[in-house]
Amino acid sequence: MTGLSLALLAWALDAAHRGRHVIPLRPQDKRPAGHAEKLCPGTGRCADGHLKPEQRATTDVELITAAWTQQPYNIGIATGPSGLLVVDLDTLTPEEPEGTPDGVQSLLALCERAGESIPDTYQVRTPSGGHHLYFTQPPGVRLHSTAGRLGHHIDTRGWGGYVVAPASTTLEGSYSLVDDRPPAVLPGWLCEALTQPHRPDRAASATPVTTNASGYAAAALRGEVSSVATAADGSRNAVLLRAARALGRLIASGDLDRAEVEEALSRAAGGNATQPQRYYDDVITRGLDWSIAHNPQRRAA
Repeated sequence: MTGLSLALLAWALDAAHRGRHVIPLRPQDKRPAGHAEKLCPGTGRCADGHLKPEQRATTDVELITAAWTQQPYNIGIATGPSGLLVVDLDTLTPEEPEGTPDGVQSLLALCERAGESIPDTYQVRTPSGGHHLYFTQPPGVRLHSTAGRLGHHIDTRGWGGYVVAPASTTLEGSYSLVDDRPPAVLPGWLCEALTQPHRPDRAASATPVTTNASGYAAAALRGEVSSVATAADGSRNAVLLRAARALGRLIASGDLDRAEVEEALSRAAGGNATQPQRYYDDVITRGLDWSIAHNPQRRAA
């Protein structure tokens, strides 16, 4: 048994001792070890049907020891059986435009809107620089995993999900422990945000779009404004930038007036705001400037 296997075994056993249900992940990978459902032989532990990772997760010391003496598996924590809800704050991708909020910034904006704060809790740093904030699920609540429900680059892991535990490594780097205090109970206001039906504010899309344009240009303006006004919280910034770039082409061609476009997009974004208005206006300006610069031919007056 290698030193790496021994170190990972120690972390896996520590997680089990804390009541966290452990699953082996492929060495230097985030994917669960073992066969996929479509390749299940239907024998052994799967004799009564394929067992998914969440079903295989365990706190049994003997089973964990047997697994990690075979290979230096990375460690997965099945969040649902462990009674956890982990908030996953991601970093930006290289393709995203400058000024796009990452997971930390989106969470801070969420706190500001709610007038609340996030309690100190068990925290893990990911190889990309993101953060996993561990919380215990409130009594009587069964929270499942979500993507973008709380905001841009914020995912959650509950029932049906898992997270990579500290000491695990991938080709990008290591998962490291930042704060070892016991997980705090998920704040009630965050729990409510995850359990209440999501109803985008449609008021902005119902506001008439005034324009001197006609035909295709007017229809394009109304369509993009509607898309921005009804965009979900986790996608609004990207939708707004795409809308500005699309309409910028029509400004460059002389089919739309820039002031009209700026006013319409600003009103649509602000009607269901999750960021300060100046943030949306900056996104609009950058999107229009980029599009006009890349589509310089204007119609002659």
